[in-house]
Amino acid sequence: MKVVVVDDERRLVELIVDYLSEVGIDAEGFFDGRAGLAAARQPGVGAVVLDLMLPAIGGLEVCRRLRAEGNKTPILMLTARGAVTERVAGLEAGADDYLVKPFALEELAARLRVIERRAEVSDDERLAFGDLVVDLSSRRTWCHEQEIDLARREFDVLAALIGNAGRVVSRSYLLDDVWNGDVDIRSNAIEVHVSRLRAHLQDVSDQVAITTVRGVGYRLELRGTATAKGKAAR
Repeated sequence: MKVVVVDDERRLVELIVDYLSEVGIDAEGFFDGRAGLAAARQPGVGAVVLDLMLPAIGGLEVCRRLRAEGNKTPILMLTARGAVTERVAGLEAGADDYLVKPFALEELAARLRVIERRAEVSDDERLAFGDLVVDLSSRRTWCHEQEIDLARREFDVLAALIGNAGRVVSRSYLLDDVWNGDVDIRSNAIEVHVSRLRAHLQDVSDQVAITTVRGVGYRLELRGTATAKGKAAR
């Protein structure tokens, strides 16, 4: 589990990061909202520990922006003792939990473990193949931690391919799954979107490629590897 810790109190951030590392939780500290927001957007982040009062961009705004982008990474908000309005504002902005300062590091670690267990339930929403990561829930795609900007249909095609990585995905399956049968089977819509998606992957991925299986469909596979023959098309 990778945790992003954002607080302008440098000593507190250092204490949190050191303690979490000691108990087996990978953590990285940041000291302002702008840096914290960028870090929280990276793939592989399991939780964000976010203070409300931050320079550059406040904690509430960081939270709002992440949720507006569809980012569902759990956020544990740090608030001042007795500040009920802060806690309410944090939860309304999209925070999943809060912890009142000062707090015990053991309690912070325990809450992060709970978040980790919850995330394990929904792990099937994020698929990985080679150097690609696709988050089905937030509809975002990364390669080597660089986000790939895909159009809606391009993402849907990639989701179908990565969900069946190594297997042939037939044109008829894509017509039903991606286009819901709304496009004529004689249309070249699939070829156009696969071509665009292939170009995106060629620009960023050195491991994954889309192979055309003539007369059948497409297969997502690792570059330079021989794919077993005879697998049934979906």
